[in-house]
Amino acid sequence: MKSSNPVFSRRGFARDGARTERSPRQPQAVGAQAGAPVGAPVGAPVDAGPYAPYAVNPYADSALRTPSLSKDAPPRDRATAADDAAMTIDDVVARSALTLGTVAVAAALSWILLPLDDAGLGLSYGTAAGAGLLAFALSLVQSFRREPSPGLILAYAAAEGVFLGVISHATSAYVAPGAVVQAVLGTLAVFAGVLIAYRMRWIRVTRRFHGFVLASATGFVLLMLVDLVASAFGGGGGLGFDSGALGVLFGAVGIALGACFLALDFKQVEDGIAYGAPRKESWLAAFGLTVTLVWIYLEALRVLTILLQQGDD
Repeated sequence: MKSSNPVFSRRGFARDGARTERSPRQPQAVGAQAGAPVGAPVGAPVDAGPYAPYAVNPYADSALRTPSLSKDAPPRDRATAADDAAMTIDDVVARSALTLGTVAVAAALSWILLPLDDAGLGLSYGTAAGAGLLAFALSLVQSFRREPSPGLILAYAAAEGVFLGVISHATSAYVAPGAVVQAVLGTLAVFAGVLIAYRMRWIRVTRRFHGFVLASATGFVLLMLVDLVASAFGGGGGLGFDSGALGVLFGAVGIALGACFLALDFKQVEDGIAYGAPRKESWLAAFGLTVTLVWIYLEALRVLTILLQQGDD
C-alpha cells in the first residue's frame, strides 16, 4: 500500500473514497475485494467511488486471517497469528499511546538530566543534535522496510524525545518562558480540532487533497532547506523564517500542513480498518501520527517563540 505520509513509509492505507460495506458483526471473507457488498464472491466488481485508489483489497491475502491453533502451539506461532488478525481502532490507540508515551518520557528525562548551564550546554546541544540525526535516520530505515518494526519505531520515538526535551528546555530557559506549555496545548488543540472535523466530514480526503498536501509539503521542506543553507553560508537569519511577521506566517503554514497530514493519517487508519489490514500495521499508523504531532509541536513552538520575543521587545 502507498502511505499518505511520504517521509516515513512507502506503504500505507487507502487514501480516499474507498470503503468496505461489511457490517462490524459480519467480517468480510478472506480474499474479498474492498468495496464489494457483503457476501459477494471474490473477484466481484468494486464500486468504491470516483477516488478509489485500489481496484481490489490490498490486504485480500491477509485480511482477518486467523489460523486455528491448538492449545499446545508454540508462543511464536501464537504471536504470528495475533499479528495476522485484523487491525482495530483499539490497536491503533494502544500503539499510538505507547509511541507518544515513549517520546514524552524521553523528553522529560532529557529535560531533567541534561544540564543547560555554561559547563554542560555544549554537551546538551551535542546530544540533541545527535538524537535528532538518529531519529531522522531511523525514520528513513523504517520507510524502506517492507514491514513495520515496533523496536525501530520505539527507538525513533526515544531519540525524538531526547531531541525535543533539550530543545524545549533551552527554549523555556533562555528564549521564551511559557512557550513549551502553550505549544503542547496548541498541538493537542489542533489534533482534537482535526479529529472532530474529520469525523464530521468537514474534511474530505480525496486524491486531489492528497496531491495538494504532498506538493505543499514538498515546497515547504525545500524552503526550509534553502533557509538553512542561507543561514549557514550567508550569516544572519537566513531568509527570515525565524523572526518577525514572515517567521510567524511560515510557522502558521507549517501548522496548517501538519493539520492536513493529520487528516491523511486519520484516513489511513479508517481505511486500514475497513480493508482488514493486519494488526501489525497499527504500528505504522502510530508512527505516522507521532511524526505528524512532532511536526505540529515544533512549528507551534517556533510561532510562539517569535510572538513572545516580540512581546518582550
